[in-house]
Amino acid sequence: MRLTHAPLLSLLALTSASLQQTPPRASARLWATHYNGNVYSIFFNGHDLSLTDTVKTCGSMPSWLTFDPETRTVYCSDEDGTADPSTNGSLWAYDAGEDGKLHQTAKTNTVGGGVHSVIYEDENGGKYLAIAHYEGSAISTFGLPLRDNEPATQEFHFNMTHEGAVAQQDAPHPHEVFLDPTGSFVVSPDLGADLLRVYSIDSGSGQLQQCPPVNITFGSGPRHGVFWTDGTNNDTFSTGSQDGRPEHSRQVAAVGKTMMYLANEIGGTVDVFEVAYARSGCLSFEKTQTMVPYSNSTMPKGATPAEIRLIGDVLYVSIRTDQGFAPNDSIVTLDRLPRGGAVMLRKKTSSYGKVPRTFTINRAGDLVAIGNQATSTISIVRRDRQTGDLGEEIAVLQVGEPGKVGTAEGLSSVIWEE
Repeated sequence: MRLTHAPLLSLLALTSASLQQTPPRASARLWATHYNGNVYSIFFNGHDLSLTDTVKTCGSMPSWLTFDPETRTVYCSDEDGTADPSTNGSLWAYDAGEDGKLHQTAKTNTVGGGVHSVIYEDENGGKYLAIAHYEGSAISTFGLPLRDNEPATQEFHFNMTHEGAVAQQDAPHPHEVFLDPTGSFVVSPDLGADLLRVYSIDSGSGQLQQCPPVNITFGSGPRHGVFWTDGTNNDTFSTGSQDGRPEHSRQVAAVGKTMMYLANEIGGTVDVFEVAYARSGCLSFEKTQTMVPYSNSTMPKGATPAEIRLIGDVLYVSIRTDQGFAPNDSIVTLDRLPRGGAVMLRKKTSSYGKVPRTFTINRAGDLVAIGNQATSTISIVRRDRQTGDLGEEIAVLQVGEPGKVGTAEGLSSVIWEE
């Protein structure tokens, strides 16, 4: 079993002249996608962001990037296409150079509407990529490394048997795929069908096997989720992985208390679930709380939760179009209570732009990159590693042209090179 640990920032010797100054920050690279059809390479020198490369690639609607640091491969999902088989999206693979530039190595067609992906492994170290297809009403998987024109390993297509609560729920719309703490299950919130779709990973073949889906309250529109575990009686877990998630382990029986936090776009809520590893070989979910992640437990009209992230016992949810810091939107910080795992609102801070579709926390836990879709900006925000509080904006970069609120325009994703 392979264990990894978060890299530590180098200790810098301080002279007497620099004691009153802020210590310099480590440099880093980021990549971002824009619905204008470009993928961007960005350098952060510890104080400023600069654009180092722009590539016209990843189809007409680049929507999501996933980085494999072991092979230095970036995978990009193109959101073009629908569930109609006469249309398609695409999946692209790039070698990430040490200079941050991306060099295409493979491309293949996919089901339309790819909006999110995640890498998972079998017990022999074989790697796979699972993709959530929003407009395509599907989940697909590909064996890695990706090869030109390689077909999907698996495709799961979904249909609706009843009308949704709102027009946005006209069809199944998987919006994310993410792993449980053991790396043994793939979970996908389906915004259109008000379901949590669950798949166990066959440890030998890497094939996904369907588990019973979990019903989410009608009209909730589940969008993104995150797991939490205490890792009790499992000393194979690493505490240094991004977003506070442990490294993969197949020791399912040894997992301690596990919970999941689900951000619901349409209902404007966060659901809390206790999670158990059932004898059936699937996961079971028991909802323990539904809360509105906003002041006075009231979401502003037209505002919606988007991304959710977790480090330790602190959760963060981006809120689109709330204008909480007009003309900018908000990121809310939630505290996870030790007993029972319920969450409560701590504070609200600025997203430093409009429509924070995505944000990501660096591995060190001291910086947050916020991708504001409509303003098409990336803001680097300070995070206090001790308290979890988000602070001031220390760098910002305009990436591509701004998009119109409520449309598939503007910045679509941002990730750290970690």
